[in-house]
Amino acid sequence: MRGKFITIEGTEGVGKTTNIEFIQSWLEQKKVGFVCTREPGGTPLAEQIRELLLTPREETVAGIAELLLMFAGRAQHLHHVIEPELTKGAWVLCDRFTDATYAYQGAGRNMGSDLITQLEMLVQNGLKPDLTLILDIPVALGLKRASERSKPDRFEQEQLEFFERVRQGYLSIAAGDPDRCVVIDASKPLNDVRTDICAALDAFWASSEASS
Repeated sequence: MRGKFITIEGTEGVGKTTNIEFIQSWLEQKKVGFVCTREPGGTPLAEQIRELLLTPREETVAGIAELLLMFAGRAQHLHHVIEPELTKGAWVLCDRFTDATYAYQGAGRNMGSDLITQLEMLVQNGLKPDLTLILDIPVALGLKRASERSKPDRFEQEQLEFFERVRQGYLSIAAGDPDRCVVIDASKPLNDVRTDICAALDAFWASSEASS
């Protein structure tokens, strides 16, 4: 049986890393074979592309160049990790996927969705996550948390307005695909966030069991 594909999305400082660790524990309790990966990245070549994308530089990165690099890394990731693991029945837990491209490049960079949709069709051959958890937080709070964590990368150096557009991009995606996307209020205390995540995962598990 083909594995399930779960993605975790959100703007800066929403707590993806901490909550991905919680989801990994949930999967272990369910005795599910899984791999945990990330985008951009997930393979040696895709990780090099990630470094290109995130490193601050004096040269302005053209929006189309950024978008094509995202999908180049994604193509490699799909070919070497995501598709092989799903095919052999493993679940794939991924820190960001194509929803991030619609949110960051489409909404944040004001590139719109048409070109992203074309590239998605070309690279993904119809593949979409089975479940997407969107961790949502007010932008100012998220950026404050991110600034306390590490030195800002190229994206984290963007202005507040950029991240407001990204956040609204994510919320629009969730509104347009409610069967796949669950919005989690990540501004709550961590235990409450985990309770909400667990509820979403349990509902997804029950639905998957019922349809298998």
